[in-house]
Amino acid sequence: MGVDDSGQGHTIRTGEQGAQASGPRVLVAGASIAGPALAHWLSRWGAEVTVVERAPALRPGGQAVDARGVAKEVIRRMGLDASVRAARTETAGAYTVDVDGNVLETYRADDHGGDGYIAEIEILRGDLAQVLYDDTRDSVEYIFGDRIAELTQDADGADVAFEGGDRRRFDLVVGADGLHSPLRAMVFGPHERFVRHLGHMLAFYSVPNEFGLDRWLIDFQESGRSAGLRPIRDATRAMAMFAFPSHDFDIDYRDVAAQKRLLRERTADLGWLTPDILAHLDDTPDFYLDQVAQVVMDQWSSGRVALLGDAAFSSSPMSGAGTGLALVGAYVLAGELAAAGWEPEAGFAGYERRMRACVEANQEIGRLHARSRDLPGPDPEPSLDFDSEWFTELIERAINGVELPDYAGVPNSGAPAGPPITSSANP
Repeated sequence: MGVDDSGQGHTIRTGEQGAQASGPRVLVAGASIAGPALAHWLSRWGAEVTVVERAPALRPGGQAVDARGVAKEVIRRMGLDASVRAARTETAGAYTVDVDGNVLETYRADDHGGDGYIAEIEILRGDLAQVLYDDTRDSVEYIFGDRIAELTQDADGADVAFEGGDRRRFDLVVGADGLHSPLRAMVFGPHERFVRHLGHMLAFYSVPNEFGLDRWLIDFQESGRSAGLRPIRDATRAMAMFAFPSHDFDIDYRDVAAQKRLLRERTADLGWLTPDILAHLDDTPDFYLDQVAQVVMDQWSSGRVALLGDAAFSSSPMSGAGTGLALVGAYVLAGELAAAGWEPEAGFAGYERRMRACVEANQEIGRLHARSRDLPGPDPEPSLDFDSEWFTELIERAINGVELPDYAGVPNSGAPAGPPITSSANP
């Protein structure tokens, strides 16, 4: 949201798709994080990959995203650990403050082995997308400024008509096109069937760093709402963050002016530094606002079409795990397909079997976090105990609850050698 996604304009193609590939032709919709991550593994394991993105170019900026637990191992196996770490925000930690700026709580990036509230690997979404794109652009065909207009599938493949007029046939199609996935709606049914709104809204945008921010995130919360500032690599700027309750959402996701009005209406009286942060709302280059929502589906595939990342199993930003699920899911989906000889029924079944328990744990964390921000009603539920043993176990299942096979027997596998990572969760 908050971007022009009309799909009109010049189509840009990059990459040397198919130059050495001998495997299936796979179309991936979406070039944010899940799509290029999947393209990396598909291409490495011999597929001929095309990624189509409706935006005219990669989208910069965005909220900070995290990699924890097994997601860090996936990055290592991709050979991208150094590149990702070089692009980190390098946030040292976080303070929660009161209305006068007095520190109430402190969280450090090295808490819980780097997998705590502030993750050791924290990076702006746009910066991670750039790393993944740079890694794959020479072996994968990227089509910017276009989208899937029609898709029909049969037992042997899928015929795709692009909005730009091109028509092509693929063996497999994967939707990695986000919470509002057009491909999901096209193949599986309307958004209302799968999207679960958790009753909150989030907004992000960059502002001049006139607040003296220096590697520490600052967060102010009051009456179910919050305003915050987080550092980014460019020390002259900072990222503003807002969250507020909203059980209704009827604003066009392309109407940025209406989104900004809504943000002002819901947060103008919040206090702390909020008026100063809102003063930059009209001149920011990268405004984003969306509902806090999850995608809940009984099945992530249909025939030769599968879904990945937020399109399949958004856990919401309240879980802090969307990026990790995308990276791990990309590794598992590509590996299971290749191990099954690119047979979709078996490959997709293996992908769902390995990912389902971890996805459900992360979605539960997202729901619990959203609930903790709800204003108490006339019959309030008991407060959540985030220090309890059951919550610790839930966190462990969420960040380490996927076995990562090395897929050593997969033809053309170039994955760095490493033992499978296992946890107490059943894959």
